[in-house]
Parts: sequence; structure tokens; C-alpha cells
Amino acid sequence: MAKESMKARERKRERLVTRYAKKREELTKVLKSTSSSEEVQAAKWDAMMALQKLPANSAKNRKHNRCGLTGRPRGYMRQFGISRVTFREMALNGKIPGVKKASW
Repeated sequence: MAKESMKARERKRERLVTRYAKKREELTKVLKSTSSSEEVQAAKWDAMMALQKLPANSAKNRKHNRCGLTGRPRGYMRQFGISRVTFREMALNGKIPGVKKASW
């Protein structure tokens, strides 16, 4: 079971990602433009500086996937939104239809 402080930190990161997603997208679009005029280069520099000033936790890759039931960060199964341990327990109890116990 994850600590409540860790879960709260993840929720905060999720809020930051959604809050700054549009601004990050616009700035990265400016950075990826292929034009090489001096005006564009200046705009790229300004975009890079603005991107660096955004909170670090507002980047998508800072967010971790956690089990929806236990908060476990490892062994996360995206298809189900839970960890592998929770998946095994639920499958063994028959709570996930269509899953048969193989050799686990």
C-alpha cells in the first residue's frame, strides 16, 4: 500500500500536467519549427526559456502510473489500471471475468 503522501504527490502532478499541457504544446510547436530565419531563432530561444520556467512536475513524463486500488507504482497494467499483484488476486477470486488460472 502506498503512503498517502505519495498518492497526493501523484494527484498534484496530474493536476499540473493538465493545467500546463496546452502551454507546453504551443511552446514545443515553436521549438520544432524548421525555419531558420533570425526572427524564428529568437522566437525559439524565447520559447525554450519559457518552457524551462514552467514547473518541472508539469511534464507528462514526471507522472507515474499507480494501481487504482492499492497505489502500487510497480507492475502496473495499463489495460486494467491496476498492478499485477492486484490483478492476480482479483483473477483468483473470480472478480475478473474470462481469466483462467494458468501456471502462475
